[in-house]
Amino acid sequence: MKKIFCFLYLLLIANLAAFSQQDPQFTNNMHYKLGVNPGVAGAEGTINGIILNRYQWSGGKGAPETLVFSADAAIDAFGAPGGIGLNIVSDKVGFEKNTQVNLNYAFIKTVGLGKLGIGVSFGVLNKSIKGEWEVPEDNLGIYTQPGSDPAIPQEEASQVALDAGFGLYLSNNQYFLGASVTHLNQAAIKFSDLASTYLVRHYYLTGGYNIKLANPLFELRPSFLFKSDLAAWQLDLNTNVVFNERFWGGITYRVQDAIAFLMGMEMENGLRFGYSFDLTTSKLATYGYGSHEIFISYSLNLERNRNQKYKSIRFL
Repeated sequence: MKKIFCFLYLLLIANLAAFSQQDPQFTNNMHYKLGVNPGVAGAEGTINGIILNRYQWSGGKGAPETLVFSADAAIDAFGAPGGIGLNIVSDKVGFEKNTQVNLNYAFIKTVGLGKLGIGVSFGVLNKSIKGEWEVPEDNLGIYTQPGSDPAIPQEEASQVALDAGFGLYLSNNQYFLGASVTHLNQAAIKFSDLASTYLVRHYYLTGGYNIKLANPLFELRPSFLFKSDLAAWQLDLNTNVVFNERFWGGITYRVQDAIAFLMGMEMENGLRFGYSFDLTTSKLATYGYGSHEIFISYSLNLERNRNQKYKSIRFL
């Protein structure tokens, strides 16, 4: 029981004080870039949709659970090519639940190195806390009574904040490179006179490259994701091997946190399925059985003949 209380307390501190994990993390981030970079909207020239579900540190009481629905499409607006997107994210961590909805727009310009998307996102984030507070004993063996800390809401509390982001995304058929920032306005969230927090800016840098192997049926697709709130940082290094542009498997190393294994397949009609398992290497491994992530996505090109074979550029 004491282990459970310590775990929940760790999750609460991580979200209300440390800020380093305010944004949910995803192992399949190469398939879901729009969540952190609005410049991705419309980059593929198609209509895309994805549903993604993540169970982090599965088996631990109060462990994070995240559900995502995201869609984007290429459009012509204001006399220039561009893209629009939508993100809906439900993220539960311990006694806290965050629900985020944002709209994205990207202006797309063809440059010498490929297509450059310059994107912005605007939306709202609802943060709510509802807990049954039980505090473990201190070093002297004395239990602290619930309600003794006025900085912790003792009843359900919920607040809504406006949220904004910005991103740049450069891509072509061989590589992608993106830079973005979320929670640009650092909105304040106040539950009471003594209980408050705010959304800290998170900075992201991502990139990837397609490498043709000697056998033309195989392709190596390394990628990385670096993120920081200027107080802490995290780096994902990934490599996927793709067979016949339809089947993939790979491995990700998340520095000082986890090793993840990925697999998936893509149907000829643009439907994709993917799964990943994170084997936690940090001290949090004692609180759960690893992390599971599954997604289903679909891409539709309205301009192509539906009888033509589908050729994916989703990794880019």
